[in-house]
Amino acid sequence: MPAVFLIKPGSIERDECGRVLDARSSVTLVIDGRQRIIVDSGQQGEEELILRALANLGIKPGEIDYIVNTHSHPDHCGNNHLFSRAKVLSAKEGDDIAPGVWVLATPGHSMDSISVVIEMKSNCAGMIVIAGDAIPTFGNFLKKVPPALHVNRDLAIASMQKIIALADNVIPGHDFPFSTRKKAYVPLPFRIGPIEE
Repeated sequence: MPAVFLIKPGSIERDECGRVLDARSSVTLVIDGRQRIIVDSGQQGEEELILRALANLGIKPGEIDYIVNTHSHPDHCGNNHLFSRAKVLSAKEGDDIAPGVWVLATPGHSMDSISVVIEMKSNCAGMIVIAGDAIPTFGNFLKKVPPALHVNRDLAIASMQKIIALADNVIPGHDFPFSTRKKAYVPLPFRIGPIEE
């Protein structure tokens, strides 16, 4: 069974008119057997925070095998350089990253947007979806509104609906993890499953 660890929650800051002042993505670690996968590496300038969180799990940056970016915006891939040994995967719909870890195409925010699905078969966490900006915040989920920044509103709405139909828990691009069933934030730290050595 995969293990999922929220390394850093995402955040978004807006001005009084709703314009984005600062956006920083969630950073998630998925461990499946001996494979260690970072999904989104965050904004440049967050290196210390990310490295400290990994060190608390006993993991060095050189031990990361793969990086998957939910899309190519710099707040989601700004720290890929931290993981110099890792292979950056250009994942697409249906690709298996590891057993029980696969890719769902979720265009709309950008045309290259994907989400990473983790099947927690023998765990009450059910299906976890790392949604990137397909569902950027808990508020987007509750209000059923697509990301404010999108290239195609209809695709963005369809992608949100796909995720919501599938996920028990969502790690959004710019907020804390939440449960789609309970319609509530999931208590931190968000760590599910064993670390397998």
